[in-house]
Parts: sequence; structure tokens; C-alpha cells
Amino acid sequence: MKAQVLNTFGGPQSFELSEVPKPVPQAGQVLVRVHATSINPLDYQVRRGDYVDYVPLPAITGHDVSGVVEAVGPGVTSFVPGDEVWYTPQIFDGPGSYAEYHVAAESIVGKKPASLSHLEAATLTLVGGTAWEALVVRASLRVGESILVHGGAGGVGHVAIQLAKAMGAKVFTTVRDFNFEFARSLGADVVIDYEQEDYVEAILRETGGKGVDVVFDTIGGDTLTRSPDVLAQLGRVVSIVDIAKPQNLIQAWGKNASYHFVFTRQNRGKLDELAALVERGQLKPHVGAVYSLADIGLAHALLETPNNGLRGKIAIAVVPQAPVSADA
Repeated sequence: MKAQVLNTFGGPQSFELSEVPKPVPQAGQVLVRVHATSINPLDYQVRRGDYVDYVPLPAITGHDVSGVVEAVGPGVTSFVPGDEVWYTPQIFDGPGSYAEYHVAAESIVGKKPASLSHLEAATLTLVGGTAWEALVVRASLRVGESILVHGGAGGVGHVAIQLAKAMGAKVFTTVRDFNFEFARSLGADVVIDYEQEDYVEAILRETGGKGVDVVFDTIGGDTLTRSPDVLAQLGRVVSIVDIAKPQNLIQAWGKNASYHFVFTRQNRGKLDELAALVERGQLKPHVGAVYSLADIGLAHALLETPNNGLRGKIAIAVVPQAPVSADA
């Protein structure tokens, strides 16, 4: 089978399209013909060597799969050949999804929502699972509460807005001005141009000085540092970004705030919950660009480019398929 193999850590050119052995499913595993995968910030962080101790080279990376079951190993009861499935491969535990075939444990694989194409489904598994873990499991967001989603036009952010609305929350989000209508179309109630306005002042103005119940941080750095400034009493901050520098949390202490840092865990339960939202029309991933498996390096370069104008996710068509509406 063909796969993009990472032989050295470095830039987008570090991948090499190679012929590698096709995996064989063992007990409790399914073999999936990968129809589509996608690109996440985690992918380029792995590629450039941020997690060198966890990724032995050469490596097949990638963290999203949408495809069709080709074979099952002994003991598998949930799937049969021909089933359309989606999942996130176990992170830092074996080959990833930049390949024509992938083997996964039955327990982390879900049935793909019928209403999504493979390209759409592949852009939702990791970011959808991350948003679910952050808002449902960690933040315990409740009906009638308010949430600030930083980076609402991005891969995780655009899913988080939709999930928060489905949970009955009032959603504030920060985006650039040309993404205002996009954010509103996802369900955002209050959209803030972070380049033109101090979002802390905007949140306090819009909430009458109370602040929001939850902050979902997809950016880190100063954004994480200032999160307590927009929190209501007993507020919660959930971040999916590594802490690059020490944080002064004295303001959070004064708010009786709680902090959660999420590195998403793989399981079928989250996928089934996301699938239910998709089928009810409450969640739809946005594909901002589509590349082929051969052009993984170009896709990485685009995602790493500052202010690239992307909305949603970059999809990778491993099997040629009907196009979807994309921004680039």
C-alpha cells in the first residue's frame, strides 16, 4: 500500500510517499480502507519534532480516518466488511492515517454518519472528539450558561460553537472580521473581532460585567493568561494548547475558577454522540480545502501559514472522490 512516511523530523518536505506492507488485523481489530483523512495542528507538531520522544522514526502519522472496513480480526462483533466507519487512531501508539489502509482496535471505531461524505467525516473525528471532551466531559457546560470560544473559525473552534449551541449555551467567539458571517452561521450569538477590539472589554460589556461561565481556549499564550479576566464566579477554563510559559493564575483564584487541560482520549462513545448530533442537523464539519495523499506536504504548509484564511479543516482525499464545497 502507499503511505506518507516521515523519515526525519522537519518541514513539510519531510514526508516521502512510499510503498509499505499492508497491515493485517489481529484479534479485536478492524482493517480499514482509508478513503479520507485530514490535517490537524497536532500533525505538524509531530512532524517538526515536538513529540520526538513519542514518535519513533520512520513513522506513518495522521490522526483522522474515514473509510470502509475491509477485514476484521478474530473476536470482532461490531463491524463487518463493507461498513463505513470513522475514528481517530490511538495517538502516539502505532501507525497513523496517512496511508491507504489502517488497522484499529474495534473499541475506538464508530459507524460513520450516513449524511457525511468521507471527506467531511475525516475532518471531524479528532476535533469533534476534542470539543466533546472539553465541553461535555471537562467543562460540564449546561443549558443557559455562556461560553467564549477562542478561534471560532478554526478546526476545533467551529465544531465547539455548534456543540455549545446544541447544549443550549449562549456562545461568544473571537474571529477576524471576514469570518463574522461564518461564525454566525454556526450559531455564535456574539462575534468579536479580536484584531479590532479587546475581547475582555467586549465580553464584560456584553455580560454586564458578569463574565462567561466557560472559556474554551484553542490558542494558548496570552489568550490563556487573560482567560480569568472574562470568567464569571465559579467559571471553568478548558484549554487544548500546551502551556509554553508559566501562567499567573491569581485572577482565577479570585474567581474560584477551575482549569482543565485536554489531550483527547479515543473511544466509540464520543463518536456515537457526535454522529447523533450530525444526523439531527446540529453539527456539520466545514471543509476549507482538499488535497490528495501525494500532496500532504502542501497541506501541512498551508495549515502552518499564519493568517492563512482557512475556515474549518483541511481534508485529504486518499481515495479520489466527489468534491465537497471548500474555501481553497
